[in-house]
Amino acid sequence: MTEKGILAGLPWWVQWIVLPVLVIAVCGSLILSVLGFLISLVFKALLLVALIGGLIFVFKKFTSSSSSRGDW
Repeated sequence: MTEKGILAGLPWWVQWIVLPVLVIAVCGSLILSVLGFLISLVFKALLLVALIGGLIFVFKKFTSSSSSRGDW
């Protein structure tokens, strides 16, 4: 049996309202935990990029200012 054959006899409101509500009710906590993990991972990656960028900026600023002091 294909999925189309199973859902073929059901009204549209069962396919588009009842089934998604049941899926969210049963698997909602799993979906939220996966989304939370992904958002946390993206946030940590952005924070890491910002910290590395800031470190490189500070390092270049101090190295360029120390070499320019040597020119005086």
